[in-house]
Amino acid sequence: MKATLTNLKLQFKNPAGTSRGVMQIKNSWILKISDGNNFGIGEISILEGLSPDFQDRDSFERKMEKFCAILEKDGVNFDSESEIHLFLETHPSIKFGLETALLDLENGGKGVIFKNNFATGTRKLPINGLIWMGSEDFMREQIEQKLSEGFTTLKMKVGAADFEIEYKLLESIRARYSANEITLRVDANGAFSPQEAPEILEKLAKLKIHSIEQPIKPGNWAAMKELCASTPTPIALDEELIGVFDITEKIDLLDTISPQFIILKPSLHGGISGSKEWIKLAEERKISWWMTSALESNIGLNAICQFTAEYANELPQGLGTGSLYVNNTASDLVVESGFIYKT
Repeated sequence: MKATLTNLKLQFKNPAGTSRGVMQIKNSWILKISDGNNFGIGEISILEGLSPDFQDRDSFERKMEKFCAILEKDGVNFDSESEIHLFLETHPSIKFGLETALLDLENGGKGVIFKNNFATGTRKLPINGLIWMGSEDFMREQIEQKLSEGFTTLKMKVGAADFEIEYKLLESIRARYSANEITLRVDANGAFSPQEAPEILEKLAKLKIHSIEQPIKPGNWAAMKELCASTPTPIALDEELIGVFDITEKIDLLDTISPQFIILKPSLHGGISGSKEWIKLAEERKISWWMTSALESNIGLNAICQFTAEYANELPQGLGTGSLYVNNTASDLVVESGFIYKT
């Protein structure tokens, strides 16, 4: 088995603003696995400051080179005590890239990760339209564009700019469209303190906001539990799940906090297998979920869409990120009228 890596430096069409800062460039690595007759590819996607297995580029590339050497030496050995298994358990981005590449290889190396109705082009997945942080005019322009494109679910990043401005933008949408017509989600990326969050949640409830992602920083389970128990606006955990790999800790987290939703990003939350585990645990507890891209290229996005289609989940997913880059990989994915599908 041969494993090779190629760096993919994705350039945003517009600077991407979040409460953690502004991104201009997004790094990924394309992993190619060959068995001598065929090959499969997967994407190793990282988000600086968020991916639990990434500290800096040099050390991460050394880790990936070590991983490829182990893979070529030992093959795909997922025994619980194998070197590659132990390595992958704490490297979700690399795990997702390997799982995707192996499934692609197994299915003929043609970008078919799961043989389901999304892969054959017969199922469309509903998605939300993402509104990035920026000036008031920039955010308003994005809102109008997404509405004109037929999106019925919008997700707006909040918390980095003036929340009153952000709130007024949400208020302006709700004045034109009822909650039955347009679903509004917000993503705070942990921007608010536990003390200010209850007032924020009350204000958002007046606009019938569908959910707020990660209102406070992760790691404060007691405060998050209290918020989830009393919130008038449903709460979705995102960053809270990062770095939680052990099943006992996953169970403890869900049972302690009892969120209304969890949001899964395979590159951050344990790859495909780790995300499957989160889904199983959440569904056992009647916790709803949806899938989101961690800003992968079209290679990773294709894999996540097919993975999502393994489930009968009709919630709008966060999978409309393919148009963010000026140099994305070629793809047969299409976003149209609030849905993503393959042609």
